[in-house]
Parts: sequence; C-alpha cells; structure tokens
Amino acid sequence: MFETLASAGRIPEYPMRREPQCPFFPAATVREMTREDPAGKVRIWDGSTPWFVTRHADQRALLNDPRLSIDEKRPGYPHMTRSRAAGAPHHPAMITNTDPPEHTRLRRGVNAPFMVKRVEALRPRIQQVLDGLIDDMLAGPQPADLVQAIGLPVPTVVITELLGAPYADREMFQRTSHVLISHDSTPEQSAAAGRELGGYLAALFAEKMAAPGDDVMSEMARKVRAGEMAHEEALTMSSAILIAGHETSASMISLGTLALLRHPDQLDLLRSSSGDPKFVAGAVEELLRYLTIVHTGVRRIANEDITLHDTTIKAGDGVIFELAGANYDEREFPEPEKLDLTRPARQHHAFGYGAHQCLGQSLARVELQVVYGTLYRRIPTLALAVPFEEVPFAMEGVAYGLKSLPVTW
Repeated sequence: MFETLASAGRIPEYPMRREPQCPFFPAATVREMTREDPAGKVRIWDGSTPWFVTRHADQRALLNDPRLSIDEKRPGYPHMTRSRAAGAPHHPAMITNTDPPEHTRLRRGVNAPFMVKRVEALRPRIQQVLDGLIDDMLAGPQPADLVQAIGLPVPTVVITELLGAPYADREMFQRTSHVLISHDSTPEQSAAAGRELGGYLAALFAEKMAAPGDDVMSEMARKVRAGEMAHEEALTMSSAILIAGHETSASMISLGTLALLRHPDQLDLLRSSSGDPKFVAGAVEELLRYLTIVHTGVRRIANEDITLHDTTIKAGDGVIFELAGANYDEREFPEPEKLDLTRPARQHHAFGYGAHQCLGQSLARVELQVVYGTLYRRIPTLALAVPFEEVPFAMEGVAYGLKSLPVTW
C-alpha cells in the first residue's frame, strides 16, 4: 500500500526543491500531498508547522472563508521568511495584510486603473513597446538574452508609465525590489532596500502632489488631498504596484518562452494561431497554470476552528495554500504535467483566488497575450543558444524565473 507523508509521520520542509529535470513542475512532494494528504502540514524556516492546502476545490472554499485572516501581525502567522517576520510589525495597512472591510476600502482606492476596460486601452501601447524591443533585438548581436531584451523591459516600461515613475530609474527599483522579494535577503538587507525604494517613491510622490499628471500616483495624490487616502497608504501602494508590476510578468515572458521551446508542437500551434485573439488568450491561461510562478505559497492564519477533510484547523493555526498544487490537481486539470494550449485552464490559481486575488492580473494577461501572440510570429526561428540544462533558473524569490535566457534565431 502506498505510504503517504502523513501516514509515515513525516513533515516535509517548505518550500520544496523542484526536480532539476522538470523545473517547471511543482515538487514531487507537493503533487503527492495533493493526491494523498489534503490536510497535511509542512515545516517552514522558523520550525513551525502550518497546515498545507493544495487541492483546487479546498483552496476555492477556504480562500473565500472569513474564518481565515491575512493579518501578518498576528502571532503564529506563517511568514515566508525571517525578513518578512521582522518587518511585519512595522508594515502599514496594505491590501496584502488586511481583511475586509479595511481591505475592501484600500483595494477600492487603487482598483480603477487595473479594471479590464482601462487595461485593454493599453494594448496598443504594449504592442508598440514590444515591437520596438523586438526590432532592437533583431538588429543586435547573437546570441541575445531574452530576459534583458524582452522579458524585463516590456512590463517595466508599462508599469512605470502606468504608475508615473521614470523608466530611466529602472535599475534602482529592479535592484531593490529583487532584494525585497528574495528569500535569501537578511532582515537588514530588506530594511535597507525598503528605505531606499521608499525614499525614492516619497520624493516622486511629492512631485505628484505638487503637479499631478495622468497616472496612478497622481490619482492617489488627488485622493490624499481629498482625504480619501492616507499619505502612507499611497506610498505603500506605489511600492507594491512597482514591484509586482514588473517582476512576475517578466518571469512569465521568459519562462513561457523556455517552456514553449521545450514543447515545439505547442509553439508551432501558438505561432500558427497567433492571429486568433481567443486562442492566444487561452494559451496564456494554460501557460499561467503550467508554470505557476508564485512558488512560496499564499499565507493565512485561522480566526476560529475550521474542519477540512475530517481534520480540524484550530484557531491561531497558520495555513499555506500551495497554488501549484491546485494547478496540478488532477481532479481539475487531467494530465496536469502536459502543456496543452487547447486546454480550458481559466480556473487556475496562478493569481491566487478570492478577495486577495492579484490586483494586476488583467494587466499581466494583456501583456502576455501581446508578447506570446507576437514574439514567435516575428521571430519564427527563435531557439535556445545553450543546452536546456545550462539555462540558469532563479528560485530564490516569491516567484521563480530565469536569470538569463540565451537565444538565437
């Protein structure tokens, strides 16, 4: 009889390492627990053992359950890192650490620029940015690093223009944001990066307060002047938007390209269907599911006792939702290890689920639709310039990605 981790009395360390030969898949232990241990536990950096929820249906139920809280200041909250734990008591109220109704108020204050209609209006500009970057790459030397040529610039240009930050300052906020999301950063390094980025944004926000323009920071400046938003809230949201707005999309552009190069039949299908917006949109959803780049879990703490599969999660217990587990749950996605761009995958949890689902998901979708629908059509001979085994993955952040992607054509 198959012996599960639970029946063996073993609690695995989390996050788990991916298998080098299958770096796109969640770790084997995650897939095992999804099949066999729907209410298991894991051990995190501080020795605590929060509950580990991996199944798609369970995440759908619990991530909308008010009996779970995202309040990171609560004792027992399962922080991602020592740095996060050290900083939590000092963090202001944000959409990432508050529950309704405070979360509802904060999110409403920044939701408008990320609504589908406003994001769709950005599509021509995103297309223009991408086409210019592809022109530059084609005119340059080979091999090229797709991360630096396309992956990072596309979302960085878009989010800086949307937010109202100068693209010329990208080196500073790319460097500081990398420190802030890295699991390898010490509390001191994270605090220093936070001060540097915070000081930069405070000076920029002062300019928006004095002379507002047509951008998100200016919209928040107007709300601050009207008493609808606190100054500190606006700065915190600016930082969150800047960091999240370029890191995750950059990872998806490069990782998606690598995954497609590893699956030439799917790449050919996408290239031949690039003129069909509906197919490209569906392909984006499947790649989001297949890659699930947020690989350190969504964290919560129980407000009261909750029963899950005849197991009681007690009030005060930490809970981690492993998004890749849900996206590789065979009950929801048959043959999950198969990349199938024809699969209806919109029900994936790559952006989380529930009230705290990713604010920028509509923007990320449009960016990826433009890139995946254009890049391989314009460069039909795109190929890896090094063996797959030599492509350097970056696994130390909240989301995983690539340090570089050498390509030729």
